[in-house]
Amino acid sequence: QVQLVESGGGLVQAGGSLRLSCAASRRTFSAYAMGWFRQAPGRVREFVAGISWSGGGTHYADSMKGRFTISRDNAKNTVYLQMNSLKPEDTAVYYCNAAYTYWGKGTLVTVSS
Repeated sequence: QVQLVESGGGLVQAGGSLRLSCAASRRTFSAYAMGWFRQAPGRVREFVAGISWSGGGTHYADSMKGRFTISRDNAKNTVYLQMNSLKPEDTAVYYCNAAYTYWGKGTLVTVSS
């Protein structure tokens, strides 16, 4: 079992930036591919970004490319999501995922226009 705790959400104006963090409970964190997903009100959960176990491979949903950056620090059991040039449509609860199996409880990001 892996416990994931997200942090860093909040209210930001359009064009601003936020950095989300996800701390994992297990030292085997470094063995897992990690990802960020989001769910806006009334919409299905969607993929945002993913990163390989080593951090050497990343991929993004098309609408996030060039604005969001996923990274990880295996020594700290933490994965990050740097979000720049935020738009009101980025408003959602952002969830951390490990190995496409384990989920955090999410952190709310609200972008005001």
